[in-house]
Amino acid sequence: MTVRLPVSTTPELLAFWHERHLCTLVTRRPDDSLHVVPVGATFDGPTGIARVIADGGSRKVRNVRAAGPGSSVAISQVDGARWSTLEGVATVNDDPEAIAEAVRRYTDRYRQPRVNPNRVVVEIAVTRRMGTV
Repeated sequence: MTVRLPVSTTPELLAFWHERHLCTLVTRRPDDSLHVVPVGATFDGPTGIARVIADGGSRKVRNVRAAGPGSSVAISQVDGARWSTLEGVATVNDDPEAIAEAVRRYTDRYRQPRVNPNRVVVEIAVTRRMGTV
């Protein structure tokens, strides 16, 4: 088993992941093809966790569940010449407290999301980062 440590962060990286930018999330379908979808995401630098709230029946959630433990994903955002990609291991969390925390973070970055009783949170333990920030 490989131990995965959070990536290093900078104030610029954390600020960029707090600004309002839409992101793309890349997951693998069961046939191993890539699925890329626009999402709202948040990143908590101190814990190294990125979060995406989603409907439990969405393709991105089904992809992460189907991949099982250790599902590798990437999430990116771009603003002109500034860009950042975070790679890591994704899990789906349906715990109400985890969802509430993810919604709180989403609301802080974007806006209050619509009510969704099927909501889950895709949590990404970030292991690598790339970009200009």
